[in-house]
Amino acid sequence: MSALSTQGRGALRALDEGRDWEAAETSAEAGLKTGPRSAPERRPRLGFLGLGWIGRNRLVALADTGTADIVGLADPSPEATAEAARLAPEAARGSDLESLLNLSPDGIVIATPSALHASQAVACLERGIAVFCQKPLGRTHAETRQVIAAAQAADRLLGADFSYRHVRGIPEIHRLIRSGELGTVYAMDLVFHNAYGPDKPWFYDLEQSGGGCVMDLGSHLVDLALWMANEPVAAIDSRLFRQGKRLPKPVRQVEDYAAVKLDFESGAIARVACSWDLSAGRDAVIEFAFYGTQGAAALHNVEGSFFDFTVERFYGTRRELIASYPDAWGGRALAAWARRLAESPRFDAEAESLAEVSNVIDGIYGWR
Repeated sequence: MSALSTQGRGALRALDEGRDWEAAETSAEAGLKTGPRSAPERRPRLGFLGLGWIGRNRLVALADTGTADIVGLADPSPEATAEAARLAPEAARGSDLESLLNLSPDGIVIATPSALHASQAVACLERGIAVFCQKPLGRTHAETRQVIAAAQAADRLLGADFSYRHVRGIPEIHRLIRSGELGTVYAMDLVFHNAYGPDKPWFYDLEQSGGGCVMDLGSHLVDLALWMANEPVAAIDSRLFRQGKRLPKPVRQVEDYAAVKLDFESGAIARVACSWDLSAGRDAVIEFAFYGTQGAAALHNVEGSFFDFTVERFYGTRRELIASYPDAWGGRALAAWARRLAESPRFDAEAESLAEVSNVIDGIYGWR
């Protein structure tokens, strides 16, 4: 399946679960049609496990890149599987992981509830099947390390959907920092406030979710901070709240607001803030800013959008636009993983960064 039919796109539009999917789809199509696509010579065979909103979103994004063949679909909900089959009509259908494993695909994309991620990923890897998983890969650092160990033992590719690395302009910020063009980067401010909360009950159960807004939104911010800094975190200071009340550590409830300071070994700092159900005056406040001795760069969402961003470089009071919207960024992490899988299914040491993120999150919750 290399591209979606008009009927398939119409079906996906009907799958909106309370989100502005039609606007997102318009943005995605504009981005996907910018410039020629280069598909790999060998397209990996992929199965999709979990076909809720995010699973279907990633399905359509990957299908239209032409980087993989979608051979299997599985979800406990027959309705969700049927809807997804309208997007990938030639794929085999099932209700569970085993139905996908029996197809012996090259890789499986996991978009199930968080409590299932680690065990399902390990089961795939032990069968010699590569894995791309929605974050969190594990609810704790220990779970995450178990999955990475399984990937190493199987010598199979492992990836997680830290999608904000792939927003247009963010790789350029990464390059500016690495090249030294911003000078010494000594401070980062990363914010993700959401005027809404998740619509699935399991998100509010610590055992099932692994955490609240930090696990859901803050993990993206931690990943970006570690990726940009490229150095270990020396100390963590965090305050987490639930309905306005500060939670004691170790945290044993799902939080809805968090303010965190990460101290890096060089002396640089990252301030991280995230929330659910915040009276933010708009749908979302999403901002990533990186300050150096010779300039700065930042991403800001546009008019409260969850999808549209501008990325700019700052020189004192002067600013320069690096990138803007529309931009079909949501599926790029998966597409990049699929291209890498087409080149080689073997373990990539970059997966170790997933353990670094989970270790910091454990520290934020006071679990270590």
